[in-house]
Amino acid sequence: MEEREDKYYIDKILKGDSNSFGVLVDKYKNMAFTLANSIVKNTEIAEEVAQDGFMKAFKGLSKFEGKAKFSTWLYRIIYYSSLDKIKGKKYDTVTIDEFNSSKIISSEGASDSIERDERNILVNRCMKLLPADYSSLLTLHYFEDMSLKEISDITGMKVNNAKIKLFRARQKLAIILKEQLEPETLNYYG
Repeated sequence: MEEREDKYYIDKILKGDSNSFGVLVDKYKNMAFTLANSIVKNTEIAEEVAQDGFMKAFKGLSKFEGKAKFSTWLYRIIYYSSLDKIKGKKYDTVTIDEFNSSKIISSEGASDSIERDERNILVNRCMKLLPADYSSLLTLHYFEDMSLKEISDITGMKVNNAKIKLFRARQKLAIILKEQLEPETLNYYG
């Protein structure tokens, strides 16, 4: 269903209805940003990369052959745009996630929500300590629910290489989480 819907809007865009691209942007903007941020590790740069990626996709839409899903094709553009960005420029990384003050928490679920938020902050902080290729693989697989085949299509890696790198990324993340968690735990109980 998703592919048919994307194809419908792609056909409209190719026939001159450039406003239909907004539907695709709305549909994929969060994933594009998440993927870019997992690689560049800077929210402002990730927003820029995602926006540039969408512009490249719009300009190159006539070259989209439909052999893969549109989302895979778009994520490949974002992936390589992100890698190009980190190759060309060094910048400060953002280490603290912005707090969304508009989030409303019910009193009965407040402690669960706080614990979940704290875990998410810790995982995000640790993900930013990983090499870009590791954090992007983890993001694609776990946060975007992509298969190894889809990851292979996006990154250009063979499926087995993606599987091995994903395994190594999980191991590295576990080590970083342990290193980050132990000092926090010791400080809390110390």
